[in-house]
Amino acid sequence: SALYVFLLEGSVMKTMTCNHLGGACDMEFQADSFEELVEKSKQHGMEMYQQQDSMHLKAMGKIQELMQDPEAMKAWFDSKKQEFENLPED
Repeated sequence: SALYVFLLEGSVMKTMTCNHLGGACDMEFQADSFEELVEKSKQHGMEMYQQQDSMHLKAMGKIQELMQDPEAMKAWFDSKKQEFENLPED
């Protein structure tokens, strides 16, 4: 139906990697919103934490440091969101 085609065309998929988001690998996350991308990244981070992956634990430590300063965290988050917005569609 036309609605289905519209919904498909309305979906804008973009890709960022774990590294782009401050992580430690080239795992790709694909989403149509930055918020969805962040959720996928968090899930990946939890898996890496459970596996005690040293590179990811180091990256998480840097993000946790950033979180100590709400202004710096917001600036980082906003800059990553802007990067996502500026990406071409997949």
